[in-house]
Amino acid sequence: MGTKPSVFKFNSVTFWIFVFLVLGFLIGVYFPEFSKELKPIRTLFLHGIKCIIAPLIFSSIVVGIGSATSMKSLGKIGIKSIVWFEIATTIALVIGLSFVNFFEPGKGINLVKAVDPAVAALPKVEMSFAVFIEHLLPSNFVEAIAKGDVLQIVIFSIIFGSATLMAGDKGKPILALCESLNQVMFKFTDIIMKMAPIGVGAAMAAAIGEHGLGILIPMSKLVGTLYFALIVFVMVALIPALKWSRIKLVPFFRELRPNLVLAFATTSSESAYPDTLKSLSKMGVPDRVSSFVLPLGYSFNLDGSTLYLAMASVFVAQAANIDLSIGTQISMMLLLMLTTKGVAAVPRASLVVLSGTLVTFGLPLEAIPLILGVDEFMDMARTTVNLLGNAVATVVVSRWEDEPLSNEFQNPV
Repeated sequence: MGTKPSVFKFNSVTFWIFVFLVLGFLIGVYFPEFSKELKPIRTLFLHGIKCIIAPLIFSSIVVGIGSATSMKSLGKIGIKSIVWFEIATTIALVIGLSFVNFFEPGKGINLVKAVDPAVAALPKVEMSFAVFIEHLLPSNFVEAIAKGDVLQIVIFSIIFGSATLMAGDKGKPILALCESLNQVMFKFTDIIMKMAPIGVGAAMAAAIGEHGLGILIPMSKLVGTLYFALIVFVMVALIPALKWSRIKLVPFFRELRPNLVLAFATTSSESAYPDTLKSLSKMGVPDRVSSFVLPLGYSFNLDGSTLYLAMASVFVAQAANIDLSIGTQISMMLLLMLTTKGVAAVPRASLVVLSGTLVTFGLPLEAIPLILGVDEFMDMARTTVNLLGNAVATVVVSRWEDEPLSNEFQNPV
């Protein structure tokens, strides 16, 4: 019998990520001025990750589609993915609305009378269905890569991969090139991930040093309600989905643990994309599923962000003593489901979407500065759930396709 892997190994990346995470927290608390100087290290690490995303998403999607037996089988995977995305998003919205209406974290908050300069500086995005449709395809693929627009990269890659599959033998050289690019980008990722512990520590220190723990006190009810709601979402939606897929929970979370920690500390699910793709492959998820569903989820399955936006929108209304009818709240949530997919390339996209939604429904922007102060701490949680939700979605679709997983991760029938 083999020995069970320990929770932490001294020489593992996970161990050192946790060590530097704690170290970064302590530096941020006790040396806040010094911790701000570490922000460039965090930025350097995130730049290293972001330069991987476009070529890796492109090559992995093309390879995944190229490994499909036909466009019909690919279409089935796409439909099943969208069905699961819609189920998970609906559950997230219901939980977010239920929690914010029950706990009322915005009650008793005195709004600031002037709009914070940081809010005024947020990019202005028109919230409409037409803008969303126009945004689906880039006018220039190089521009989409330069902006890091994941949605446009995914859509372009799906069409390109489909064309490669339809080209038959003529498309095989392109497929072989993308397979080579995919393997090279994984090796590139291994090099960048050597920086992960230091990047995570710097990210945590900079976040604490820049915002401080004191700001959590008046907003602790919102932060706490969000974390509680996200935990409930995981328990109500994701855990049952894993059980339905006959996934062994302990090995699954053990495999994803370093990726989740990385997403939490850097507030970037993109930083964990390459290793999550490798983790899913290790679990036995075929490339034609993982290389298609996971990147698709990065644009269409933002469970944590959707739940957060549901909560934050009603929080602002509560803080302004404005009663929102159930019908208005549902309309707001339908708008949020759409607009979260249209501003993927904008920094602090959730705040951009939130501010645009508030304007659309006549709610005051004065509560945004309060949210802005604690957004980093809430972003950690929602980003982690975004990543976990997409990993679960990929496994669910794989099992829905009757694909067996590795014995280490799958319970017998």
